[in-house]
Amino acid sequence: MPATKSLFIVIVGCGRLGSYLANRLSRQGHHVVVVDAHPEAFDALSPDYSGFRVEGDASEFAVLSQANIDQADMVIVTTNNENINVMVGQVARKLLNVPRVVVRIEEPDRRATYEQLGLDTVCPASLVGDEILQSMVQHTMTTLRSGLGQ
Repeated sequence: MPATKSLFIVIVGCGRLGSYLANRLSRQGHHVVVVDAHPEAFDALSPDYSGFRVEGDASEFAVLSQANIDQADMVIVTTNNENINVMVGQVARKLLNVPRVVVRIEEPDRRATYEQLGLDTVCPASLVGDEILQSMVQHTMTTLRSGLGQ
């Protein structure tokens, strides 16, 4: 089985989602750089996190340059500010030609607009909502089967 290529991934935002991804991707052997404006955010990184940390405001190009975002195979933007996420995502995708850019968004209705800009999006509200709906369907089917004696 061929070895998986190690990717250089920049993650902007080291909150719950960003730190979770950084820890997992680092453990998988990828080269990870995490950017966050708040130094205490880096406390969420596990002791075995082997990547780099860049403290600074990701809306400043100098901070993105310090993270070597122009050399990234992938950029994941996970801050709690959708406007910052989309702006950083557009800089990475359109100005720096990063091949894969994923941004966290809060408004599911904006997904199509952002995807037209070349950004892959993830909306936690949509993901959780879909999971709840799927759980409801499964529960209903189980209840129906039980009621029919199956």
